[in-house]
Amino acid sequence: MDYILAFLSNGLTDASWWQIVVFTLVVTHITIAAVTIYLHRCQAHRGLDLHPAVAHFFRFWLWLTTGMVTKQWVAIHRKHHARCERDGDPHSPMVYGIWRVLFRGAELYRDESNNRETLDKFGKGTPDDWMERNVYSRYSARGIMLMMLIDVLLFGAVGLTVWAVQMAWIPFWAAGVVNGLGHFWGYRNFASPDTSTNISPWGIIIGGEELHNNHHAHASSAKFSSKWYEFDVGWVYISFMRMLGLATVKKVAPKLKLGEDQGSISLDTLQGVITHRYEIMARYADMLKKAGSQELTRLQAKASGANLALFRKARRALHKSEDDASLKPEHRAQLDEVLSSNQKLSTMVQMRRELSRLWESSSASSEQLLADLQAWCQRAQQSGIAQLDEFAQRLRRYAA
Repeated sequence: MDYILAFLSNGLTDASWWQIVVFTLVVTHITIAAVTIYLHRCQAHRGLDLHPAVAHFFRFWLWLTTGMVTKQWVAIHRKHHARCERDGDPHSPMVYGIWRVLFRGAELYRDESNNRETLDKFGKGTPDDWMERNVYSRYSARGIMLMMLIDVLLFGAVGLTVWAVQMAWIPFWAAGVVNGLGHFWGYRNFASPDTSTNISPWGIIIGGEELHNNHHAHASSAKFSSKWYEFDVGWVYISFMRMLGLATVKKVAPKLKLGEDQGSISLDTLQGVITHRYEIMARYADMLKKAGSQELTRLQAKASGANLALFRKARRALHKSEDDASLKPEHRAQLDEVLSSNQKLSTMVQMRRELSRLWESSSASSEQLLADLQAWCQRAQQSGIAQLDEFAQRLRRYAA
């Protein structure tokens, strides 16, 4: 009996509390790395290839610590990108609400994993070897039971707590925080056609997944950081594996190139504009924010009463596009009313709409798109609005 009590108290390792905490943080971080590097960047988006030994280690580790099936995770994530924030998105806070995704995101994942149509349509190209068919997919729950046994053997009764933390880690951070807060709160480097945000510029806790807006702008990029101050720990691991010949990077987001203003627009300029369209529209949104602040200052000086109050409310939505899923009907109505009485802002919003149509046209030839971009820049410079003139000059500097 004394032996049993001693085992339940200390396990096989007789580890101190801080050693148990370090162990828990290390194993949960390895799980995060497996999700972001293997499931997300490698399998779902094909941004890199991994050495078979590394790929299989990640598969085994995920079976052991999460019970997730590669095909299910990949299919659900690909569907999220295909149907982002529309009917059919498996876990959008714009569809299900932020609190349900944040705290019950794992339930949404499980529900969608039972959708055979989703798996067949979006799960192509995932592992289908003997181990996948006969162990990882067939007995997905046995891995986490084995992990529980290992934790108890190592630490005794407290190992159950370690195991519980492991089981909650991915559902909370990945299914909840990334899928929830990553479409609800944060900053945006790119005006991608969704509400994705960067939760933090330092991607450490969730392996770089914090940079969610960057990912949605360049989904197939193996690197999630974009600005000089952003840090993607997942990319650090990938770079290290690449040095050792264990990973091959297939694609990263194109770097922004700005040449000299030649006073005209070439096909190379057009290609640069289309390539960096989300960065351009984010910059345009910032320009609208500043213009809105200037107009608000002007109205305050005039003490415009009711118009001033209305403008304060509408200004918050000024930088959002008409198809933004987070733009509520009442904010849209307020914005329309303000634009009807402000020619400058109305022109700027209309010019944004026309600019976005350049890359939305799937049937136009390169020559037609080039002519449309040239015409847009000419109208911008003739508008009499200094911000539009400066913006057109910058557009002429983009290069592929």
